[in-house]
Amino acid sequence: MEREWIAHFHDDEKNFVDKAWDWIQRAENHTVKRTDFLDPRQCFIVESLANRADVNLHMDGGYPGAERKRAVFAPAYRDPAEEDMGIAVLEITSPDSRFAELEHGDFMGSILGLGVKRDKVGDIHVLGDACHILVAKEIADYFSMNLFQVHRLGVSTSILPAAELRTAETKLEEVSLSVASLRLDGIASDVWHLSRAKILIPIKAGRCRLNWKVEEDPSAPLKDGDVVSLQGFGRFKVLEIEGTTKKGRVRVKIGRYL
Repeated sequence: MEREWIAHFHDDEKNFVDKAWDWIQRAENHTVKRTDFLDPRQCFIVESLANRADVNLHMDGGYPGAERKRAVFAPAYRDPAEEDMGIAVLEITSPDSRFAELEHGDFMGSILGLGVKRDKVGDIHVLGDACHILVAKEIADYFSMNLFQVHRLGVSTSILPAAELRTAETKLEEVSLSVASLRLDGIASDVWHLSRAKILIPIKAGRCRLNWKVEEDPSAPLKDGDVVSLQGFGRFKVLEIEGTTKKGRVRVKIGRYL
């Protein structure tokens, strides 16, 4: 790949870009490649690269509107949508009444605690009476044999066909802020109740992502629809920039992911 093209990506993305370009080159040489689950930023990258080559690309996360998806690269003469995407539904249940209090992070922590890489796991749907998780089919049985607890609660697991997936609506806690500007550090410090000095540390350390891309500039301006995540704190979405007060401050409505 031309070095001028790869220069458009953040330093921590370049290994993935090189890997994705290798997948594309293999597809050009008549090899079908199915990836693990990709986050939205990675999906954008592979789509951008595929558009520069003579290959076909199909992405699917197990249901319409999925955030995390697997991709299939195929030679130009093959339809990748006909390939098996290798996605299974892991259902987790428990008779314990406290199960309904578990959150997304509890399930993710238990999954990663089994030594499973994040890229083998798609979207997680916490439903109250159950949790449905999209997983790579090739390791689905591993969960059935090894996942017995979530946040110290005993659980049972089963593998379901994709047609039995139940999805949960994304839950956001709405917060109205009055900020001096739309700078990333200012809004993030208010959302997570951190001082401006403390919010700068994780941002400058590369632990902040803006629309799934690493953002190390504290002064980066936010706009409607932007999604910000901070490792160890969670993520939020800019729902609406509502206007300016008489004192020149900006009213912003934020949705904090629960």
